[in-house]
Amino acid sequence: MTRISVGTSASGSPDGSDPPDDSVTGRPDRPAGTRTPGITLGIESFGDDDAPLVLLVGGTTMLSWPDALCERLAGGGRRVVRYDLRDSGESTTADPRAPAYTLRDLAADAAGLAGALGGRPAHLAGIGVGGMVAQVAVLDHPGTFSALTLAGTRPVAPGPPDEDLPDHDRATMSRLFARPMPDWTDREAVAEFAADGAEIRGDDPVAARAVAGRVWDRTPGSAPPVHLANQLGTVFSRLDCTPRWRERLSGVTVPALVVHGRRDPFFPVGNGEAIARGIPGARLLVLEEAATAIPDAAVDEVAEAMLTLGQAEQTGQAG
Repeated sequence: MTRISVGTSASGSPDGSDPPDDSVTGRPDRPAGTRTPGITLGIESFGDDDAPLVLLVGGTTMLSWPDALCERLAGGGRRVVRYDLRDSGESTTADPRAPAYTLRDLAADAAGLAGALGGRPAHLAGIGVGGMVAQVAVLDHPGTFSALTLAGTRPVAPGPPDEDLPDHDRATMSRLFARPMPDWTDREAVAEFAADGAEIRGDDPVAARAVAGRVWDRTPGSAPPVHLANQLGTVFSRLDCTPRWRERLSGVTVPALVVHGRRDPFFPVGNGEAIARGIPGARLLVLEEAATAIPDAAVDEVAEAMLTLGQAEQTGQAG
């Protein structure tokens, strides 16, 4: 299993050059990386490096977490670090069609990154498939994380859900999959494809277009499988996500917040409700006007809930 080095520095390269292996940088003006032999995790940092850490797991790229939310959390006294999962963004990309790692390896990456960024217990947050990573990370690495936020995710792996969980909305999925793939070498075509998909899902097409263009800019090369992994998270359809973790959620002992869009057709809100029931004491925050993405209009509400959760976590540590 590939792991993130825990003996790294968070000071960055003073000359702005790429950091050497086994280093961490967190300059807010450009993404940086945490490196170990054979793997690099692309990160971007907001806020004071000495503030309590909020670690945002990309779903799959870091840009699934809105800039405005990162800035709002940083303004609330947190160091916010969002990062790309493997095979996306500026993290190591090999072959997204045949990932040589598992969900538990991605969970170990989160734990290793938290250690590399200072070693204090971090507030971990995951969105979409990144929420699956976050659930397993908190369960597999107790003591590494002090709080857990899960946004727009579900408590089981990709594929057919448990009988009591709602599956993807069939009409929405039919419309999404009926569309021809874009020319992945054409940035504008990819952005238009993303905007069209967002409108089908009930998300903001203008915001989706802008994010898709930025994701395209950060995607290494022009190979369609790599663009699919970055834009659509297709690597998770091939990822080994065993063993199940849903039955372990009752063992989560840190404060937890579950955020879910009422109109989410991909992971319908019943999935978030099930997670909140499964984690002792979890708070469920349903965004009434949201679908799969966190809209700008909900940023303040989500940020306040996360900051409040962090305050509860710090109070618990002090006690």
